[in-house]
This record gives sequence, structure tokens and C-alpha cells, in this order.
Amino acid sequence: MEEAAFSAGDTAWILTASALVLMMTVPGLALFYGGMVRKTSVLSTLMHSLAAAGLVTLTWAVAGYSLALTGEGSFIGGFDRLFLSGLEPGSDADGLPEPVFILFQLTFAIITVAIVSGAAAERLSFKAWVIFVPVWLLTVYAPIAYWVWGGGFLDEAGVIDFAGGAVVHINSGVAGLVLALVLGPRRGWPKEGHPPHNLVLTVIGAGMLWVGWFGFNGGSALAADEIAAHAALVTQIAAATAAVVWCALEWALRGKPTVLGAASGAVAGLVAITPAAGFVSAQAAFALGAAGAIAAYFAVTGLKAALKYDDSLDAFGLHGIAGFVGAVLTGVFAVEAIGGTAGALEGNWTLVWTQTWGALAAAAWCAVITFLILFLLGRVVTLRVDEEAEITGVDVALHGESA
Repeated sequence: MEEAAFSAGDTAWILTASALVLMMTVPGLALFYGGMVRKTSVLSTLMHSLAAAGLVTLTWAVAGYSLALTGEGSFIGGFDRLFLSGLEPGSDADGLPEPVFILFQLTFAIITVAIVSGAAAERLSFKAWVIFVPVWLLTVYAPIAYWVWGGGFLDEAGVIDFAGGAVVHINSGVAGLVLALVLGPRRGWPKEGHPPHNLVLTVIGAGMLWVGWFGFNGGSALAADEIAAHAALVTQIAAATAAVVWCALEWALRGKPTVLGAASGAVAGLVAITPAAGFVSAQAAFALGAAGAIAAYFAVTGLKAALKYDDSLDAFGLHGIAGFVGAVLTGVFAVEAIGGTAGALEGNWTLVWTQTWGALAAAAWCAVITFLILFLLGRVVTLRVDEEAEITGVDVALHGESA
């Protein structure tokens, strides 16, 4: 096999981006989530992210990559890369050495799964999580990734998702909501408060997420080019705008801006810009960041209380809601001169509808299959820890350790 000539700059950038995105999960998301739970549950929360990194990597190498990003069907990928068979020197994937492409896409799968765990913090059985992760990856994440990025029916229909609005954020947010509903609320919630035990950890984690997002969005150009640079710039603008807007809402409505609010706002803005980063102008990044913050703020502070679901660490509120807003607004603000697709502001109102039904299709598949997985899993193992473990904290009960 004749080896392809690859750009050293592109390869180096995507290797770097892969490291940045992996950092978003361990330690970024692990600390972001870990700081928000009680001290007696922090190790269990960290372990969800660590386990996701290990289990998803193995599942991705065995079958996940092959099903998600190879093949030519409309609904699911092929079997050519099971156990990464056929991977040879010179193998090409989107102009990159295929091992680099596999690694980069793996890091997205890892963080998607890890985000889901935030909805079930402090009450999810670790045994159930270990089984849930590979099954969910193959039956939910892989098909949706294929629909959007692998040439599946959403891609064919014109849905655009630069770095994972539907594949990562809507997907993980909806799965988190289903998981929270199936498990039920934490003991005593909402009457008993569950205040964060260490917001310093949460802010450190949020900072790592913010920095890592340059690899997340910038790397999704799959090249060290001007689209990567543009994606990085609009990512920064949206995150900063959202953090400021969230704090302004807290200040106006609750009297004080909080540290947790600033961190949450930044994440909401990062989520909202994700599907749009390579398609919209710098000016649109302000609107996307603000819209993501406003929608996520009211989901976290109002919708959750009104509908009485205990999404412990707001996986659905931050990722599902802001991800949906970002996906739809991508259809409004997309600029043909930037990403090759015109949005509503350039006269293509059809794209708004395409983005909307595409996001809903991903959400529907995720909700139904996630529920079925949990329903069947609950017949095999206990999904939730016992009451004594919840009262004393799950770290000792599940892992025999304490922070």
C-alpha cells in the first residue's frame, strides 16, 4: 500500500486537540462535577469520568469507531474496522492519518458518556454504570454520530453540526434526563439541600473545560487552517458572553452573582457555540453565547423545579438545553462564506427547520434507546445504591475510600 502524504501541521494540531479534549474529561469534567457534590460522594463522581475514559476507549477500539464513522449506509456504519482491523500505515481519514482521526473522535465519545453521569450523581450504582457505558456507546452514540458525521441520513438531509451540538450535547443531556427520571431524585431532594462541597474544584474543572474546548471546536476543522482559528475565536467570545450574561441574570433576579453561576454560564456558552463554530460569524457568537446562557439558566433554576426532576449536576440543563438552542440557532446564523452553508439571515430559512428536526430526531432516538437500556439493565442489576449508602455517602459504600 502506497503511503499517503499527510500535512505535518494538520497532524500535529489534531494530536494536540485530542489531548485537549481528553483533558476536558479527565481531569476537567471530573473536577467540575466532583466539586458540586457532597464530600462523601466526590470520589464516586470522579470515578464516573475515569471509568468512562477506560470503558469508552476499549469499546471504541472494538466496535464503536467502525459503527460510528465507517461504512456507507444511512443509519449505522460498517464493520471494516472492528478491533481496528485493516488499519495500516498510510490509512487516510478526512485527510489525516487514520490513527489520529480515530483518537480525536474517541475523545468526543469519552466526554459525551461522562457528561451523562452528572445527572445521576450520588445515587447511581457503579456496577450499573460499568454495564451501561459500552451498551449506550454502541446503541446510542455510534448511530447518532454516524447520522451526523458518518454520512448518515441527517448528513444527507443537510443537518450541520460542526463539533457536536447533537452528537455530544443534546445526546448526553437527554440521556442524563432519562437516567435521572428512571433513578428518581436523591434522597430528600428538593427539601434537603445538596450544596457543593468544594467550588474551587468546580472552577478549576470549568477552566479546564474552557481551555480544552479550543481543541474540541478548533480541532473539529480537522486541519490547522483558518476555520480552526475562526472556531477558536468564536468559542472564546461565546463562552465569555455567556458567563457575563448568567452572572447578570443572577445579579438582577437573585441579588448576587455566584461563582458557580459564572462557571455554569461559561459552559452553557461553550455548548451553544459547539454546533455553530465553523459556520457562523464572530458577531453571531455573542448572540449564541447569550441565548445559551439564558436558556440554560432558566432550565436549571426554573424548569427543573417546575417539572420536579433531579438532574443532579444539570447535565440536561446545561448540555441538552444549550445544545438544542445552539443547533437551532446555527440554522439562523450560518454564513455561506464561512462554512459553505447559508442560514436564515442569508435567506435560507429551510435550514432552521432542518436543524430543528435533526436535533429532535437525535433526542428522540437517545431518549427511547436510553430508557430501554435502563429498563433491561434494571432487570439484571440494581441501578441505584441503597438508602444507607445514600445517607452516609457512596464513596465508602462503592469504592471503600473517602476523600
